[in-house]
Amino acid sequence: MALQPVVKRSVSADVFEQIAADVLSGELAPGSTLPSERQLAEALGVSRPAVREALQRLAAAGLVAVRQGDATTVLDYRRGAGLEVLPRLLVKEGMLEPAVARSILEVRMHNGPKVAELAAARMGATKAGTAGDRDQVRADLERSVAALTAETDPIALQRHALEFWDHVVDAADSIVFRLMFNMLRAAYEPALAALAPVMSAEVGNADGYRELAAAIVAGRSKKAADKARALLEPATTTLIEALGGH
Repeated sequence: MALQPVVKRSVSADVFEQIAADVLSGELAPGSTLPSERQLAEALGVSRPAVREALQRLAAAGLVAVRQGDATTVLDYRRGAGLEVLPRLLVKEGMLEPAVARSILEVRMHNGPKVAELAAARMGATKAGTAGDRDQVRADLERSVAALTAETDPIALQRHALEFWDHVVDAADSIVFRLMFNMLRAAYEPALAALAPVMSAEVGNADGYRELAAAIVAGRSKKAADKARALLEPATTTLIEALGGH
């Protein structure tokens, strides 16, 4: 018998997940109202404080509007939610959502070269690109490239590639790109095994990562963008075509 670790979850977290899933699936349509706290507590078999806490989390995520003394209204998550809902949209009932996956890939293709370009610009700037900064960036990127060169497992290769890009985002020094990367990574990581066959050529291209790293450290913005595009485009294009995109 294969035993799995028991994941401890709070009751409010379970309530949050259940309602969030219904909102994101469209079962709870925008503009509809939720039952009262008391009714939800009775239907779910939980306490009212647990329901209240879950509703507060849903409101913070932009999924519902909670008004004191009034009904809780379902919002259009496309207008009010942030990237934190992306992992829940990508996989529904164990199945990959093609349209969401395609959107993530498109953002990856557009943002990757820009982040690389910005990282190189930071390294080339007189004030930001101090010797210490360049040395740290070089060390981080070289360590990731070395790990990619030595690795053979397709899933581990993808993780090393993610670490490489994590360092590139750090070098770009952009809080917006950082937060976007965090959420895109959270959405991408659960699909590592499924994506391994398509991603193998990209994450196995140690020379491509090495050349990109060199361009960033040297402060060559255009070359960094070009190297990033050359690295990302083949697998991204293949995946988008497989998903029915263009």
